[in-house]
Amino acid sequence: MNVYAIFADHVREAVAALSAEGLVKSGLDLARVVVEPPRDATHGDLATNAAMVLSKDAGLKPRDLAEKIAGKLKAVPGVARVDVAGPGFINIALDAAFWPKVLAAALTKGLDFGRSTFGADEKVNVEYVSANPTGPMHVGHCRGAVFGDAMARLLAFAGFAVTKEYYINDAGAQVDVLGRSVFLRYREAVTGEKADIPDGLYPGDYLVAVGQQLAEMHGGEYTAAPESEWLPVFRSFAIGCMMEMIRDDLTALGIEFDVFFSERSLAFGAVDKVGATIEALRASGEVYEGRLPPPKGAPIEDWEDREQTLFRSTDFGDDVDRPLKKSDGSYTYFAGDIAYHKDKVERGFLKMIDVWGADHGGYVKRMQAAVKAVSGGKGSLDVELIQLVRLFRNGEPVRMSKRAGSFVTLREVVDEVGRDAVRFMMLFRKNDAPLDFDLGKVIEQSRENPVFYVQYAHARAKSILRNASEQFSDLPAEPAAFAGAALSRLDDEGELTLLRRIASWPRLVEQAATAREPHRISFFLHDLASEFHAQWNRGKDLPHLRFIIENDRDLTSARLALVHGVATVLASGLKVLGVEAVDEMK
Repeated sequence: MNVYAIFADHVREAVAALSAEGLVKSGLDLARVVVEPPRDATHGDLATNAAMVLSKDAGLKPRDLAEKIAGKLKAVPGVARVDVAGPGFINIALDAAFWPKVLAAALTKGLDFGRSTFGADEKVNVEYVSANPTGPMHVGHCRGAVFGDAMARLLAFAGFAVTKEYYINDAGAQVDVLGRSVFLRYREAVTGEKADIPDGLYPGDYLVAVGQQLAEMHGGEYTAAPESEWLPVFRSFAIGCMMEMIRDDLTALGIEFDVFFSERSLAFGAVDKVGATIEALRASGEVYEGRLPPPKGAPIEDWEDREQTLFRSTDFGDDVDRPLKKSDGSYTYFAGDIAYHKDKVERGFLKMIDVWGADHGGYVKRMQAAVKAVSGGKGSLDVELIQLVRLFRNGEPVRMSKRAGSFVTLREVVDEVGRDAVRFMMLFRKNDAPLDFDLGKVIEQSRENPVFYVQYAHARAKSILRNASEQFSDLPAEPAAFAGAALSRLDDEGELTLLRRIASWPRLVEQAATAREPHRISFFLHDLASEFHAQWNRGKDLPHLRFIIENDRDLTSARLALVHGVATVLASGLKVLGVEAVDEMK
């Protein structure tokens, strides 16, 4: 039950009625009409811009049109007052009997309250993490992983058909470096001599076990063999080990993917999909052979002036055309990325969302251009950039990992503070803003710790319900059974505040999904938790406001319905974030 969507329909119906009566022009474009909370809560419960955006086409002054619309809205059931303010804003106050209907809907629908058909089952491919398979995931990967997963969950909750995808970067030079690094660990295991890891290779101890496994499988077979013999074997085995490690790390974070797509399959599979993509674009005129001017400010000696294979990305909004082949004839990373996104289009995805690190911001325009080209202009690519995470422990920077040597691994952070703390705090800041993550503070049991504060609100609600069951042994267990309670008795301002917050949940889901901003969910949950804790504290000071009134069963049932509603929305929101709604704090 989306109150704002319901009243947006009422506004549109009011305009249609005025048109039918000949009071305003017919055929007005109502797409820009919105209903939202007023900026000042004293103005009412809802506000609409209808008169402001329709007045010009309607041929009326905004305030005159607003008065006509307001006249129609006053007759809508549940409306207590409609005011026209300023040049033509319309404010709507709902009567007290309206809010219990929203609570009853929340209790009946349970965790599905707020679930939307907004996405109309449109297919969306969300690609995130996609870390190089060269070692354990680090804390920087963690933020992108959590953001991408929460966004995918949010989109699914809002009615989109979401596929979660991981792109395995297993075709570049970095996996050859991995293979050479593992070879040194293999030789170390065979000979017993400590390996000296030169600069440019991966020194982490996580490769020791991989080398030992290879030694057990092959003995000393490859110790003196040329690289051309052992590199393909070691590279393939190491990638498999790294991906198993990455999958384990992701599982610890509560993340599962629908698709793992191999970059290597594009150019080294049965069909050279990269080459085929280039030729298809050449046939349509979007690839040509030509020269590029040197980059502005680049020393001339660093510029190679040669004819090369270029994609006409400027035709699609990019700054310059982009090379698809290197001087040695191999494909550029960009060429592979075009083929990969073409593969997505061929799998039926015209809406794509990629989650990248902020350092890839300069790559966005060219990939959006490529998606337009390979989809015939029908596809779209949204790119969400993730800013850096700065890791602290009680205010002091944390820089080194016992396992990886040069960075802190994702798994170390999850093992130290827990999945819930990691996920919630990674989402308690907008993705394009830097994030300071303090390992000490996120496990504090205080209101200054957002994840504790929200989980404690859910646990407190469950505790109230348990206490009520002890005092009223015949109370129903299911939240839906409380939908028939005397909800009209919820007339205290604190109770009405909670009812309004619960009522705003469905709208918040659609807004967050539209904006691709799962952090809005965490902010909402924190606000709801704060209001719930505040009402509990009021009852502590004023006994008549307590949730359980021993000598008034009807009022107790109504307030328990409110507690169930709060717990339901908290649990629903936490589920979208991938965080557990705990029943007790330990």
